[in-house]
Amino acid sequence: MSIPRGSQVQTRFSSFMRKGLLEVPSPTEKDWPKDDEDDYVFADVGQEVDSLPQPYRMINKMVNLLFDKCWEVIQERDALRDVEFNRTQPTTYPPLVESKLNKMPNCMAISQDYVFFGGAKGFSIYNLYNAKRIYIWEKLKVDVTSIWATDLGNEILIAPVDETGIARLFYFYKDGLFLIKAINEVNTLEPMTSENLEMDMNVCFRGDIKLSLPVHIMKIKPPKPVTGTTFKSPLEVFAKVEDYYGLGSGQNHFIKDSQWEQLAAIFLASHQKYLDKEWEEEPPSMATFHFLLPSRIITMPVEVKGPSGVACVLGIHWAGSHNFFFYSLHRTLKDKVDPEGVWPCAAPIAVSQLSCTCTFLVLACEDGVLTLWDLAEGFPLGVIALPKGCSCQSIHFLKYFLVHEGQNMYPESPLKSQMKCVVLCTDSSLYLVTAKGTQGPTISVLVERPVKHLDEAICAVAPVLALPGMLLIFGKNGSVQLMDVAKPQIICAFVLPRTYHLAVPWKPLFAVSVQHPCFLLRGDHPDEIESDDTKDIQNSVFYFNLEAYPLLENISRNHTIPETDVTENTAFAQVLPLEKRCESFLQKRFQKLEKKVKEQEHWTRLRRYSLLLQRENFRK
Repeated sequence: MSIPRGSQVQTRFSSFMRKGLLEVPSPTEKDWPKDDEDDYVFADVGQEVDSLPQPYRMINKMVNLLFDKCWEVIQERDALRDVEFNRTQPTTYPPLVESKLNKMPNCMAISQDYVFFGGAKGFSIYNLYNAKRIYIWEKLKVDVTSIWATDLGNEILIAPVDETGIARLFYFYKDGLFLIKAINEVNTLEPMTSENLEMDMNVCFRGDIKLSLPVHIMKIKPPKPVTGTTFKSPLEVFAKVEDYYGLGSGQNHFIKDSQWEQLAAIFLASHQKYLDKEWEEEPPSMATFHFLLPSRIITMPVEVKGPSGVACVLGIHWAGSHNFFFYSLHRTLKDKVDPEGVWPCAAPIAVSQLSCTCTFLVLACEDGVLTLWDLAEGFPLGVIALPKGCSCQSIHFLKYFLVHEGQNMYPESPLKSQMKCVVLCTDSSLYLVTAKGTQGPTISVLVERPVKHLDEAICAVAPVLALPGMLLIFGKNGSVQLMDVAKPQIICAFVLPRTYHLAVPWKPLFAVSVQHPCFLLRGDHPDEIESDDTKDIQNSVFYFNLEAYPLLENISRNHTIPETDVTENTAFAQVLPLEKRCESFLQKRFQKLEKKVKEQEHWTRLRRYSLLLQRENFRK
């Protein structure tokens, strides 16, 4: 409905006014005076307003400006209402199961058929399907803020972290729960007995399980800042440096103290006006680490041997650091803690992410540049930059899928050197990054940055690994949608019951299963916030099973493409049988070993030549 703006329209036009005072005409027309054109003049109503004294003139302008702004907002809302009315809304589905909890959960995780809730004074374990509580462990004086669970086949490892930063490691079997160790606790280790557990049902503990305690391997500190070198010449560098690894990366360099002083003087002269301000104390440097499996990236000593499938290298970077360090886990406390390898980057590393198979690694720098690494094959998949002005917030790997006959499907055998991941930026834009061997990575936009309606911004995403190419998107307005990244388009949405909502929509509490196409979402009742006494209020966690919804039946049933269809397709002809792949792997490995031996020989010759030149200089 439009609003008349007659008063404003009148102020925009001039009026035809008569000079002097108006007189009441006589009832007889013949007595009316004749009109004279000189008696009339054009008068602008705006001039009368401008002639007003202050502050009335300013008040009038402010009222007109306010009216114009309000009119623009009304028009914008009308247009938005029309767009929303004409836009096709996705099909919405309610949750299937509501789990009533006695206490508000702070965190949760899913592994196998169990759900782990972390809350006040401990954590509890529930069945994923019937929402029945199995175990409860409450021996803490503080709350659990985060919980992590990983599947080991028939067993599960649980690692809750409390408010004081202490992490504890639990071993969970179908008929027993064991506390192994408090990782960083200063008190003595409590004995591993059944008295440390509280259960709401009779549980038979296995007495024949013997677990070895964790062993302290090493203590890693952030590297010291790069300082001036004591080397006097390049010959001395070659003579004293034992190997060529790390040369030029900041570890073995040839930069004098005078050069650092010159750079500092230039920086101070350029930014002195900003440096004079009072700055807050910088927070302590935070470290991000990843456990890496044996690969071609890190060359371990020949005498070091370990079981297959066990992490052997720790990859770590600190906040604000340009370097990504590799530390060997095959060491003792007496060994010198030096990195086995260093990857320098042009800008500080903001986010790093390792795939669940430990095959791919992505490093995102603060300037928006992404470096993609294939750890298994030992070469970079490429470097790609986000659009200008975008900075990476989080990276999420997708299980590599193919579009076969209009459906997203997983190949029965994994494809090497091919990866897909989604990148969520700080401006709430979402991108899909794809890399295939030596073809170079590509980037495509999934969701653009919101410009006008900030409540539709994305706050979190989570891949549904059980369904090919499916991604859960959580909006700041509390919406939860399922996207097909191959098209891309929104398939459906999920909503909570009307009596529930998300207490903090921009930070939802959810957990997505790795093995099953389902996820959990915590819902908050309005009474929980308004009431002071929340002891009698039931907290709820809602269970969404994607296989139970009609629109997703076709997606959940067929999600595997036969290997014959993959090899016959020309787009995937580069996939070789297992024998050919092993033969190619061995050939590349032998070539790499020969190249490494030659490089070491060249380095040895260079050192000898440097020593000879130094001796001749001393003689002179």
